[in-house]
Amino acid sequence: MATNCISLPATSNFSLPRRSFAAVTRSSLTDQSQSPSLAAKRHLLRLVSDQDRGLKTQSNPQKLSQIIEAIDSLASIGRGTVTTDKSLSATWRMLWTTEKEQLFIIKNASIFGTSAGDVLQVIDVEQKTLNNVITFPPDGVFFVRSEIQVASAQRVNFQFTSAVLRGKGWEFPLPPFGQGWFESLYIDDEIRVVKDIRQDYLIVERAPYSWKE
Repeated sequence: MATNCISLPATSNFSLPRRSFAAVTRSSLTDQSQSPSLAAKRHLLRLVSDQDRGLKTQSNPQKLSQIIEAIDSLASIGRGTVTTDKSLSATWRMLWTTEKEQLFIIKNASIFGTSAGDVLQVIDVEQKTLNNVITFPPDGVFFVRSEIQVASAQRVNFQFTSAVLRGKGWEFPLPPFGQGWFESLYIDDEIRVVKDIRQDYLIVERAPYSWKE
């Protein structure tokens, strides 16, 4: 994502709504609790739960190694499954990533007199669209529109088409830039685990709302 230094509207202190990781891990304590996929998912979510969406992991190579190992374990469970069907269409909220551009914006949003809220991927497989979104409550948002094409059972190709920095009553368009692919290594009714063309990782959860432009 672009990191243009453009002033955003000042906001009041924003407390990012956090979904309880414990709620995810307690979601099924029946026979499913013994399944390898649930155990692997619970382990991964525990590892990233205190990592401030990846900011703390940047200075902790040991933790990064542990998280990637946990991702690989979950990916092995998801191997051979289809993750590019209609189950991919959703508003996905970021829990953790290694993507430096997104982490830079999250870390430095205060420079613009604001703070980063939810970071989202909004995917519509049928409409072949992807929006990468960073919110700056209450009124600011930066999003990049993309066209997508399903390439295989787990891979989606994308091409950026436009980008917009928007505040209350104003909007600043930016030129499109870049293309690539991402693979959803694992997906279920709660989370998705992703690896992309640059070997970055992303862990997202299904947001409790649908983001619209």
